[in-house]
Amino acid sequence: MKVLITGGAGFIGSAVVRRAVADGFDVVNLDVLAYSANLENVAEVAGSSRYAFEQADICDSAAVKAILARHQPDAIMHLAAESHNDRAIDGPLDFVRTNVMGTAVLLEAARAYWTDLPAERKAAFRFHHVSTDEVFGALGEDGAFTEDTPYDPNSPYSASKAGADHLVRAWGRTFKLPVVITNCANNYGPFQFPEKLIPTVVLRAMEGKSIPVYGDGRQVRDWLHVDDHADALLTVLQKGRLGETYCIGGDSNLRNIEVIKILCAHLDKLAPSNVPHESRIQFVADRPGHDFRYSIDASKLSAELGWAPRTPLAEGLEDTVRWYVENRDWWEGIRERGFHSERLGLATA
Repeated sequence: MKVLITGGAGFIGSAVVRRAVADGFDVVNLDVLAYSANLENVAEVAGSSRYAFEQADICDSAAVKAILARHQPDAIMHLAAESHNDRAIDGPLDFVRTNVMGTAVLLEAARAYWTDLPAERKAAFRFHHVSTDEVFGALGEDGAFTEDTPYDPNSPYSASKAGADHLVRAWGRTFKLPVVITNCANNYGPFQFPEKLIPTVVLRAMEGKSIPVYGDGRQVRDWLHVDDHADALLTVLQKGRLGETYCIGGDSNLRNIEVIKILCAHLDKLAPSNVPHESRIQFVADRPGHDFRYSIDASKLSAELGWAPRTPLAEGLEDTVRWYVENRDWWEGIRERGFHSERLGLATA
């Protein structure tokens, strides 16, 4: 199978690219290389005969159509998106452009391409849209999101992703484009851009800076290792039922403050300071529209496709801290290219 992956130089996208090439897929990585994308994330597969890179904007219809015609993929996995909630508050229209208009442009290009495929290839084609659990809004003290949870987004980011989900579903029902949608929990792991929660904590601690925590830090998230997510996405791409939605969770629910304290404990061992890293925690004003709790019930994915997360959260967090400690050149390179964020971000898909 040859799969076109949009956003393949980003955090989640690059994990999918690396895994797909290792599993024998032919991969075309389409990425505009915006601020959070980094071709170093896919350096290990860049020389593979199974890998090709195309720099383009998903909002550029002519460019997308030309790439589809040139590479003739068997499937599209759409991950390209603006995803950081703080940036969505500062510039919501950028999120509408990329996440809503970009998805619409990509769907139309895919529909034109799919329509002209020979019958056998047309029957096998699929468009896999990768989304977030944030489209469902916030949970109270109990319960979990399922595929039947009503949409109730609370931020410009989640609203733009909800809009994209609705467009994908509409193209499937109106034009019979073979689509599948996945909604995932908070991802973590290597190569995550420094503005997100976990790398923010690790990097600021390593530099002896304060560790800002929104509100009281009691917000709950379901944490999913990015490699487990990549495995789930490729499973759904190959085996998922067309027209269906699958929720992907890590079955690891913790409050943000608990995650931060775990990270600090690992940092005390892997990057010791003259004071315990936990002493650097500072509580700051909460972010507008900050959802209280997310949790995913991934039983449909497990029952239908046999997938389950493999990485225990304790092990995954320790390995992630170690990766950032041992790969200082990677994140210092990002800063040298102009990224300087002093704000804490809530990690999202």
